[in-house]
Amino acid sequence: MGQPNSDAGGGEEIRRRSCGCSKQDFLPEESFKSWGNYTRALKATPARLLDRLTARSGDHIELVEMKARSQHEMKKSLTWWDLMWFGIGAVIGAGIFVLTGLETKKHAGPAVVLSYVVSGVSAMLSVFCYTEFAVEIPAAGGSFAYLRVELGDFVAFIAAGNILLEYVIGGAAVARSWTSYFATLCNRHPNDFRIHVSSFPDDYNQLDPIAIVVIIVICTLAIASTKGSSRFNYIASIFHVAIILFIVIAGLTKANPKNFTPFAPYGPRGIFVASAVLFFAYVGFDAVSTMAEETKNPAKDIPIGLVGSMVITTLAYCILAVTLCLMQPYQEIDEDAPFSVAFEAVGWGWAKYIVAAGAIKGMTTVLLVSAVGQARYLTHIARSHMISPWFAKVHERTGTPVNATATMLAATAIIAFFTSLGILSNLLSISTLFIFMLVALGLIVRRYYVSGETTPSDRNKLIICLVLILGSSIATAVYWGSSNGWIGLVVSNSIWFLSTLALWFGVPQAKKPRVWGVPLVPWVPSLSIAINLFLLGSIDKASFERFGIWTGILLVYYFLIGLHASYDSVMESKTVAGEVNSSV
Repeated sequence: MGQPNSDAGGGEEIRRRSCGCSKQDFLPEESFKSWGNYTRALKATPARLLDRLTARSGDHIELVEMKARSQHEMKKSLTWWDLMWFGIGAVIGAGIFVLTGLETKKHAGPAVVLSYVVSGVSAMLSVFCYTEFAVEIPAAGGSFAYLRVELGDFVAFIAAGNILLEYVIGGAAVARSWTSYFATLCNRHPNDFRIHVSSFPDDYNQLDPIAIVVIIVICTLAIASTKGSSRFNYIASIFHVAIILFIVIAGLTKANPKNFTPFAPYGPRGIFVASAVLFFAYVGFDAVSTMAEETKNPAKDIPIGLVGSMVITTLAYCILAVTLCLMQPYQEIDEDAPFSVAFEAVGWGWAKYIVAAGAIKGMTTVLLVSAVGQARYLTHIARSHMISPWFAKVHERTGTPVNATATMLAATAIIAFFTSLGILSNLLSISTLFIFMLVALGLIVRRYYVSGETTPSDRNKLIICLVLILGSSIATAVYWGSSNGWIGLVVSNSIWFLSTLALWFGVPQAKKPRVWGVPLVPWVPSLSIAINLFLLGSIDKASFERFGIWTGILLVYYFLIGLHASYDSVMESKTVAGEVNSSV
């Protein structure tokens, strides 16, 4: 475990370096001022990497020094009400209208409602971990800032780089789906509004100008005002709630209790298999944590907003699942458009347009919240100089990260314009679960380790417990995916339980949360680690290949540029801090 970097600033100096569009603004660090400097920096890569692997940031650095690198502060305009609706808008997208039918028919039957409960509880564990960090470190970087403080620069950069790619790929997929649902709403074929170019390769020859227009509108909203984006989001989300209420009320008028029998045709294993897939219906709340810097009262607003939105989302999902299963026998539920087909089956074919409108709304707010969240991730990464500080600029009038927002959405628009939905859906990222696991791990480290205070004996016991927790969780995921037996699961889960128990009784907590804390530590974050690793075991091979390829690209960039830029930035901050201290 490393030493925190100096907490001192140098904000005025770094403010000047973020302006303009010259080479000095994109690569202002000492290592890039000449080829000689860069050659010397490359030769020093091993020593610099060791420094970045062992050094950790500090709360004060993330909250004070990093903010100073954006020229202007983001406006504190959000309340718990805004965060709650941002959470609902980020999570309840079009997935609920597709995943429910697929998992009900293939794996869970009417017991899919229990699958939603299991995955909702799993997501809530991650929400608790994010909430404590967001209250303690209310910075725009979200998980990137948390991991920098607890696990160091290197881990934070690899994790954040992967989640940014997922934002871009996911945003492009949602934008193209928006076009398909809009065509359905207009009673047209999903591809009718796309331009076919026969000379382009398959999967890249259906150009989607509507996706570009949607992304431009979202970009304009996200840049103009965070508070304005919030108002648009909760107005649209209220509309979505009205559509969900219609589906539930109208659907229950056609309910047949006999459709709930048999309740769990695929047994307990089917319930858990479905819950692993349905967990992805809850993904999106992490973007809300990046808005902590713009929250008026983080200690109150963040717990209410994040936890409240997850409770509402879980209830909505469970009620929708019950409604669908009461309308049709699970064997007859359509995998692709379950609610639309269910309404057609009971003679209400016109209701499919209302379902399509709800899906369009869901995709619109998912795009908006992800645009806001991904820009703040990029902004905070740029503040650390792992990428160009030009992306860290916050506009004086709007109080939003203009450069980061426009850049991320431009990348999303380019991919959405050319690439088919099939290609994009095959790139489903494992990054979200990976980061959820790391954040839970970081929370345990935060509670049990403080540099200079934790004894070597307690540190070693902490490391042993964490290795056992991680190892047993991985073993559970592997065994579950490769065997139908229970003996291996009993053994691996027993090791997980005993190692968590040993951590609970055998290692004293070194730090208590200042304001709001996760209850039952280490049990809650340890269970979150186990669940997220378990869910990683359900991901397809192509996603792991994508993860490996992109991580390799990130490593090449980090060793050639990011490592040296961030190292120079830290050294400059220490120099400025020393000059300030010597003059006092």
